[in-house]
Amino acid sequence: MKKDSFTTSFTSSKTSEEVLEALLNVQQWWSGFYEETIKGKSKQLNDEFTFKAGGGAHYSKQKLMELIPNKKIVWLVTDSKLTFLTDTSEWTDSRICFDISGEDNKTKVTFTHDGLVPQIECYNECSGGWSKYLGKLKNDLG
Repeated sequence: MKKDSFTTSFTSSKTSEEVLEALLNVQQWWSGFYEETIKGKSKQLNDEFTFKAGGGAHYSKQKLMELIPNKKIVWLVTDSKLTFLTDTSEWTDSRICFDISGEDNKTKVTFTHDGLVPQIECYNECSGGWSKYLGKLKNDLG
């Protein structure tokens, strides 16, 4: 992982199994702000799904590359078109990662968008977007 990639974490009172199930249901947590459309599958290794939002401003395709039950999820962004950027493919080949661990009788969720670094144009806007989605997820997981 790139050292300065966007990362954030939170804890939940849910079990690691419940957290994993929620994370794999991307339609539930990666929506609600920008007229998102998610198509495809996201629950088993090699599943692929597309994410569209903002009236076409954001398109990305993700493939589930790593799934360690109750521990880790990694989606590879295999294609992207972010029309509000000079380099519309900035997300391509980046990784969306969730690490799940136990902490003080709670479940800790650490999110990293590997490749979303301060040096790229999308960093401020995209990290702000992730913060909104992950805040919603945190509230949903309690």
